[in-house]
Amino acid sequence: MKRTKLACLLLVFVQHVVLGTHDVYIVTMEGDPVVNYRGGVEGFPATAVDLDEEMDVTSEAVTSYSLHLRRRHDNLLDSLFVEGTYEKLYSYHHLINGFAVHMSSLQAEFLRKAPGVKHVERDMKIQKLTTHTPQFLGLPTGVWPTGGGFDRAGEDVVIGFVDSGIYPQHPSFSSHKTDPYGPVPHYKGKCEMDPVTQRSFCNGKIVGAQHFAKAAIAAGAFNPDIEFASPLDGDGHGSHTAAIAAGNNGIPVRMHGHEFGKASGMAPRARIAVYKVLYRLFGGYVADVVAAIDQAVQDGVDILNLSVGPNSPPTATRTTFLNPFDAALLSAVKAGVFVAQAAGNGGPFPKTLVSFSPWITTVAAGVDDRRYKNHLTLGNGKLLSGLGVSPATHGNESFSLISAADALLGSSATKYSALDCQRPELLNKRKVQGKILLCGYSFNYISGTASIKKVFQTAKKLGAAGFVVAVENSYPGTKFDPVPVSIPGILITDVSKTTDLIDYYNSSTTRDWAGRATVFKATAGIADGLAPTLYNSAPQVALFSSRGPDVKDFSFQDADVLKPDILAPGNLIWAAWAPNGTDESNFAGEGFAMVSGTSMAAPHIAGIAALIKQKNPKWSPSAIKSALMTTATTLDKGSHPLRAQQYTSSEMMTLSRATPFDCGSGAVNPKGALDPGLVLDATHEDYITFLCSIPDVNHSEVSNIAGSSCNSSSKVQRPYDLNIPSITISQLRGTETVKRTVTSVSDESETYSIMTRMPPEIALDVMPPALTVLPGASREITATLTARSVTGTYSFGEITMKGDRGHLVRIPVVAMGFK
Repeated sequence: MKRTKLACLLLVFVQHVVLGTHDVYIVTMEGDPVVNYRGGVEGFPATAVDLDEEMDVTSEAVTSYSLHLRRRHDNLLDSLFVEGTYEKLYSYHHLINGFAVHMSSLQAEFLRKAPGVKHVERDMKIQKLTTHTPQFLGLPTGVWPTGGGFDRAGEDVVIGFVDSGIYPQHPSFSSHKTDPYGPVPHYKGKCEMDPVTQRSFCNGKIVGAQHFAKAAIAAGAFNPDIEFASPLDGDGHGSHTAAIAAGNNGIPVRMHGHEFGKASGMAPRARIAVYKVLYRLFGGYVADVVAAIDQAVQDGVDILNLSVGPNSPPTATRTTFLNPFDAALLSAVKAGVFVAQAAGNGGPFPKTLVSFSPWITTVAAGVDDRRYKNHLTLGNGKLLSGLGVSPATHGNESFSLISAADALLGSSATKYSALDCQRPELLNKRKVQGKILLCGYSFNYISGTASIKKVFQTAKKLGAAGFVVAVENSYPGTKFDPVPVSIPGILITDVSKTTDLIDYYNSSTTRDWAGRATVFKATAGIADGLAPTLYNSAPQVALFSSRGPDVKDFSFQDADVLKPDILAPGNLIWAAWAPNGTDESNFAGEGFAMVSGTSMAAPHIAGIAALIKQKNPKWSPSAIKSALMTTATTLDKGSHPLRAQQYTSSEMMTLSRATPFDCGSGAVNPKGALDPGLVLDATHEDYITFLCSIPDVNHSEVSNIAGSSCNSSSKVQRPYDLNIPSITISQLRGTETVKRTVTSVSDESETYSIMTRMPPEIALDVMPPALTVLPGASREITATLTARSVTGTYSFGEITMKGDRGHLVRIPVVAMGFK
């Protein structure tokens, strides 16, 4: 190919200036990707299909157009830069038209000005947003029977996991103890081979397994001696999330000789497709994630689970919703793929979400009804509550207490922090044996260099009768989780109770003139903490779960979009673990782990979405999202309003009434979501018009990143006009009228009466007061909001549509009045 004169001049210059620091850049190009291409390039027929059609990714049209786009990417780079001064990592052609390239910042500047280039953005990092729940959600009795029972729940639905890989030998992913899995004709992903065992990562249950690390390698973050250059899970996170969504039913959860119940995924018969992008040491990179998403949709996944998110809102665009990551997911939704993403673990503080866009289902984490509590009984009769999944002290008796400080061996111990009981060789076995070892909770536990599991190993090696780990100083934001152990053990998290314990120990211990303990009279007994306690005050929004409002840009201005969308269990979730996983040191080497995070909440929604997809294979992703949101509950198991864990001014945890910024539309109700009565649907064009309606957004930016042009005649003119199952107006000035279109998904006509609830600061009126919707038909409702007073705070209400055939549709309404 002949280079232009400009290109030749650039080439000569760039040869001398590309020796600086290289970074990975994501580039979008002019021209439609495969999912959007409707023809126009000579010699290449259209590849886009309607939503209810299935794209044949192996067709000559798709393969030839994909190759055409890849060649365009290669030719552009070849025309501008000398070979060897850059490295193209990926060509994106299915969801977005572009590529990822490793090059210098100066080369990136030249690339920005090159013909055909629409947008160039430097890559950024992503992070992890780290089973009793089927029963808690009512799946075995209320949902699975409608799909043929647990052994058919999710049949032939493929869930793609963009995560840290999978441990395929785990029984949660076995195909040996289930009915044989047949082929899934619509899924065409590939299976990598394990480089060590030379065995495929797939087995019928797992239908696809690939890893993506080119951006990580180019950035110098990938260490082949530590990371696995394969889909193998070296972290534990990916195996855990996959098992929550689609793990086999009835898998015994055994640790330390005790069974903690039987694990099951939400859709135990669904298939698993693995797209590894997360690694032990550094997390991952957006360029690798976009490549994984592009491949997953091309392969034919039905659901995408993303327990990952960016470290912060994107800085290179004027609105949060416009970036390569969200643009790829927008195209995925257009291709018919439902996307569940973790909200983030920055709670309970506002504006901490890492999932922003309305086409994504953003999942907050809830605390379910199962809590592991235990207590320590002191010799003076006091009971100190704490956390400890352990057996009781022998014979339910009391034993002498000894602190690690009084069991030190020699002066060499000063080299290490012996008081957190991580190193048994620093303590006197003769003194500790037969006693309860008292350890301190240092900052090392928060930094990850200390763990309860190591305390257990220390106490066991020294022959202790048990152990106590006591928190002496408050560490705001610390998440204390119980850890299963095989000997009596407890973590005292309340600083005031630790003070009681230390005062009792000191007053009961005799010391010599040098302060050395000589007689230990303090005694204690640890109760049995193996059985959980069930509470009706559940679910609650977990303290760590990120909160809204959603933000529309890097300056954290409020968006007219409600986030999160929904609440699902995400606290102390039992599920599969990779024995070589390093993400949770307390479960190193184990086959199961009890982990908390919005990472655990998202796969609950992904699995439930698979059940909805199984029952309604033609529903769009926005219809599935609507079914989940409009049927969610705002009441806990005790029929009280949902509550959210918060901090008081003194940094103590408390409970307050949950708002939509805590839990979206409410807690997921799987049975209701399978039969919602009405859905609010949105098309790809609606989402594009939403992007174009954002104030101050650059319309060329929408075209450059999302790949579709703004149309001034489109029906949505304001962000809050988007037809989603919520209404959010961040700046309500005077009166605004908002319309929503509901579509019947029932087999019979139904008449709905419409009611509203709103605080007095905002007037909310809806017309008509009642309507009848025929099967498959759509009707429009009009909501009028008026600011009556300016409070500087948000008001929360809802529109409720109650059908005469039993359906109940709820639409949360959020607004802040302005003058």
